[in-house]
Amino acid sequence: MRRFLGPALLLLLLLAGGLGNAFALEQFTDRLTGALLQAEEQVGQGDWEGAEALIREAREAWHSRDGWLHVTLRHADTDEIQIGFDETLRLLLCREMGEYAAASAQLVQHLQLVSGAEQLTLQNLF
Repeated sequence: MRRFLGPALLLLLLLAGGLGNAFALEQFTDRLTGALLQAEEQVGQGDWEGAEALIREAREAWHSRDGWLHVTLRHADTDEIQIGFDETLRLLLCREMGEYAAASAQLVQHLQLVSGAEQLTLQNLF
């Protein structure tokens, strides 16, 4: 019985770490998604500068966690999201309303998919 205690504790620790990481990622991507949706609302009201500030802030938040994200997520996903932030910001600065809205919606969806892929669900297990 004693020899199973160490491995069982290690498995519980790994499970707790994975669940904690999934929760932290969900909270983080929800904040970024909220900022992007708020920026879309501000663009709809004609506040391009306010929207730019929100997107820059979200982009910097993504950059600030680059190490954690590259360790826990696929590099292709992190790179695509970074490109999405850059493209969304570029289109916003060009005042391309339709293209900006499409790029922003795609970025929001990608953030939600990345977060969802890390959640403990039957679909993700099998």
